[in-house]
Amino acid sequence: MSYQVLARKWRPHLFSELVGQEHVQRALIHALDNDRLHHAYLFTGTRGVGKTTIARILARALNCEAGVSSTPCGSCSSCTEIDEGRFVDLIEVDAASRTKVEDTRELLENVQYAPTRGRYKVYLIDEVHMLSGHSFNALLKTLEEPPPHVKFLLATTDPQKLPVTILSRCLQFNLKSLSIGQISGQLTAILGKEQVNAEDGAVRQLAFAADGSMRDALSLLDQAIGFGGGELREAEVRTMLGTIDRDAVYRLLQALAATDAAALLTEVGKADEYAPDYAALLADLLSVLQRIALAQQLPDAIDDTFGDRDAVLQLAGDIAPEDVQLYYQIGLLGRRDLSLAPDARGGFEMILLRMLAFRPAAGATDRAVDTRARTQPPAAGKTVDKPKQAAPAAATTAAGDWRDIIEQLGIGGITRELALNCALHEVTDTVVVLNLDKTHVHLLNKSRSDQIGAALGKYYGRSIKLKVLKDAPAPGESPARQQVREADERRQQAIESIEADENIKAMQDTFGATVSYETIRPRD
Repeated sequence: MSYQVLARKWRPHLFSELVGQEHVQRALIHALDNDRLHHAYLFTGTRGVGKTTIARILARALNCEAGVSSTPCGSCSSCTEIDEGRFVDLIEVDAASRTKVEDTRELLENVQYAPTRGRYKVYLIDEVHMLSGHSFNALLKTLEEPPPHVKFLLATTDPQKLPVTILSRCLQFNLKSLSIGQISGQLTAILGKEQVNAEDGAVRQLAFAADGSMRDALSLLDQAIGFGGGELREAEVRTMLGTIDRDAVYRLLQALAATDAAALLTEVGKADEYAPDYAALLADLLSVLQRIALAQQLPDAIDDTFGDRDAVLQLAGDIAPEDVQLYYQIGLLGRRDLSLAPDARGGFEMILLRMLAFRPAAGATDRAVDTRARTQPPAAGKTVDKPKQAAPAAATTAAGDWRDIIEQLGIGGITRELALNCALHEVTDTVVVLNLDKTHVHLLNKSRSDQIGAALGKYYGRSIKLKVLKDAPAPGESPARQQVREADERRQQAIESIEADENIKAMQDTFGATVSYETIRPRD
């Protein structure tokens, strides 16, 4: 027997075998089991998400010899013939090759006749948007009032091209692109049944490259098995797909976080040895930046689909949120213009260098911190005058000075938020003690604490041990709370200024005007 490609071999034959599309499954199962069948169904969605597959399962459910139900038997002659594509009462039409009105009229000539073998005569029209305007007109009347023995199943990747008169006569189901997790789960199950050894990283690569399409994923899987000689290894799959190790993306981002242009270009050089698709590499970079931005706002929302959760959370603490947004925007614009560059590598390098060049000026301050002279840390509770040379202010217990110190530590992201929600409690020659606001305890972990400790060591020019107290009896005012208090004070001043304004009073007296206090914001 000749080899059968995986996309055909593992095509679902029952609703229960479908991956994803639960909203469509549920609606069709209820309709079939409760005899609430419409005469026309429209399935929309991108390629390879199951439009034609669902239509064929529905055709089996309608014509199974055991009766109409959401669970066709799969063994009767009708089910078998539909699976094999030779059921006489399932008329499948590729609208892309039959666009003329004559073709449509010929197709509809036999609608009035009863089915030959089955319970229903089912017309499955794929890529229905390709029909001409005259063809739609010819179809319209029959689609609106077909004989009771006829069902129309329409499928399209571009529903916007369908006339509203057609759309209004169909029950429309929009199929979603499949997630990476759904695709990788199905690929893993199929590989187990096919008894093919596979690395998890290789499966993730195929699922990501499929871009939401299960059919594309299975086609790539076929290709990868052949490429790997019957096995799936991540390195070989990357070679086949023209992608590079995802760790290279993290190394690029680490170089960006360190504002190290030399390391950045070195990593590009290493990637160039694999002759990568630089547009795909840039897309991977943008994908990770998006995950970093999400991690900075909702750390718990980061899953481990790519096996990179720890790396993403680490970068979320290393790169300031505003820098992440800047890099993402520059990368998006660069992706659009990459094809215009004299060569792909040069264009990619310029995008990365542009990210560094347009980084806010605070980055220069961060890089200069390492070369500044350090003052000796004072005893707890004492203040010292700032030295005349360009050195950072010595730490004291006023929240304002701690806020100034944070600005010079060169930390960003969630690590910076952690520092801002701490109050400086005590400083000795070797130890800095911080009081953490109890409402922000969830920000504290060893990695972020170590980052702050290392930054303070650079700031003071000596080894510093950091202690963070979570239940201090007198926590003090953190910079974050100080900022909130100052903002409230400025807002109250603004309210008092408005209430004292003679023009406002005149409008209140003359017109009965009222002040919307919740909209008042200080100008600064």
